[in-house]
Order: sequence, then structure tokens, then C-alpha cells
Amino acid sequence: MTQLELYRHALSGLTAAGIAEPEAEAVWLLCHLLGCRRAELFLNAATEVGEATRQRVEAALARRRAREPLAYILGEQNFYGRDFTVSPAVLIPRPETELLVERALARLPPSGQGPVLDLGTGSGIIAVTLAAERPGLRAVGLDRSLAALKVAQMNALRHHVAARIAWLNSDWDAALGPAKFTLIAANPPYVARREAATLQAELAAEPETALFSGEDGREDIDRLLSCVHRLLAPGGTLLMEIGHDQGDYVAKRARKLGHYQELTVREDYAGLPRLLEARRRP
Repeated sequence: MTQLELYRHALSGLTAAGIAEPEAEAVWLLCHLLGCRRAELFLNAATEVGEATRQRVEAALARRRAREPLAYILGEQNFYGRDFTVSPAVLIPRPETELLVERALARLPPSGQGPVLDLGTGSGIIAVTLAAERPGLRAVGLDRSLAALKVAQMNALRHHVAARIAWLNSDWDAALGPAKFTLIAANPPYVARREAATLQAELAAEPETALFSGEDGREDIDRLLSCVHRLLAPGGTLLMEIGHDQGDYVAKRARKLGHYQELTVREDYAGLPRLLEARRRP
């Protein structure tokens, strides 16, 4: 079987399975398994593919047809221009979270400084990206999942920032003492459990504890809003990703607590409320 025949085979199988972007996914999967670029895949279309490689492709296609997320099959996902290791222990990085990173970088000086706290770090994309973009930055990445922290540590090593990030196993602020952070970033679970049946099949493969937050999706947001102010230095910034339908609720809740000023709910690139940005009162 040639590379072109293998591509057509992958495209046909993914299309039949109802995958939303079968052409793009067929290319990503084959380039990853063949170790080539897109152009090389088609420039070398007549190149024969060995049986072992063909079997690896078949196994990967079977997993994707069963609706396992492509990122888990490939073992990585791009975020903010970098490839990150992912596994079923962590949520797959999504473009919406890049807004949080952009706002954090806008708040941080070029020297980085810190310390910055990444609450619910998962695969470490926020802490690692900020440390990579700000070479002087010190950060702490916290997660309740030890398996997730292992993935985050791998990503810190992968992007050469491990020496500047400390990792902490904790249920939100439970293990944090009196430390004060200049910036806190959080991407908590915010999906309502009552919506589970309406979600895409691929989401079933992602960790439930990182997705769902009670019946209304607000439990973790409420807990964070009630506790993170004690961890922020005066004038420090809170950046928290929220669900697209939670903007009004989160803004009212944060204002009622009275700990913050310059409070804004920012829209993502699709025009949906996605990020709470607030400064702790001096």
C-alpha cells in the first residue's frame, strides 16, 4: 500500500464514521505516524508503506472511529504555538484558553517575576506557556490529580522550564499556606452535569472531574471565588475561564464578595463570555 492509498483509506474510514473534519484528521494522523510533513505525505505519494506502519495506522483509525479524541491517539496537542503531551488523565488543551494566556502575559512584566499560581493545572499548559514566554517567571502548578501532575511535569521538561515551576497536589487551596501570588490563573470544571447527555461523544473520554462541577456547573467557580482572594497579593490579578453562559452569574458573584476591582468578563474569539478578569483590592 502506498502513502496515497493509505491516505485515501484513512479518509474513507473517518468520513464513514462521521468525523467532522476527516481530511484534516487523516493528514494529522498519517503525518504523525509516518514522521513526515503534509507536503511530504503527498510529494511521496507513491512510496510504499511497511506492514508494521500500516497496522499502527489501522489501530489508530479504529480508536478514532470509536470516538477517542485524536489528541489522545497522537499523545499531544498544540497550544499557543507549542506541542504539549496529553493523556486521558488531562483535559485536551483548547483554543479558548489561549485568551487567558494572552491576558496573563498582558498583566505580567517582561521580566516575568511572579510568583504565578495555576489552579487546576491539568497538563500544565498555562504555567508552562507563561514560563516559556516570560523567562524570569516563577510559577506554581496545582492539581488534585497526581496523574495530571505527572503529565504537567513532562511538559515542563519538554519546554525547558521545569526549574522555575513547582508542582503541588491539592484540592484547590487546601494545601496552600499564606503564600501571596501576583497573578492567579484558573481553568476550573464548569460544565453542568445535567448537560452530560448532550455533549459530544469525544468528551466522554476526558476526565469527568476536570469537566463537571455539580448539576449547574458552578460549584468549583463558587469555591474559587470565595477563597482565591486570600492568595492574591494586593493589586494582584485573578484570571478564571468560565462557561459561555456563566458571564452574568460570575460577575455578580464576584462583585458581591467585594474583594475585587476592575472586574471584567471578556469574550473569546467567537464573541462568547469566557474569562473573568479582576484585580484584588489593595
